Amino acid sequence: MAFGVSREELEAWKRKVLAGEIAFLTHYWYETRFPEFRTITKVGCANLQKLKAWCESHHLNPRYIHYRDRYPHFDLIGSRQKEILLEEGHRDQVERFQLQ
Repeated sequence: MAFGVSREELEAWKRKVLAGEIAFLTHYWYETRFPEFRTITKVGCANLQKLKAWCESHHLNPRYIHYRDRYPHFDLIGSRQKEILLEEGHRDQVERFQLQ
């Protein structure tokens, strides 16, 4: 469940993923394994080779890609989340979710 994003934002992310684009979706999130984090960014792309290459270009292990339905994605949390969002030009998401 994605909290803090509109249905339109979620649908736009899905369209981009299915089109083979690298797409970013940040939302509020809670996971008992990571109680110190309150947001997550899903970096998705249906083109698995492209998504794996993207992971490797950011020194992330593609082994952690989630192969969910038609929307494969890599979850970013913590300091790498903010760092990569800024590198990729998504300052709006950093500011909107007040990532530290």
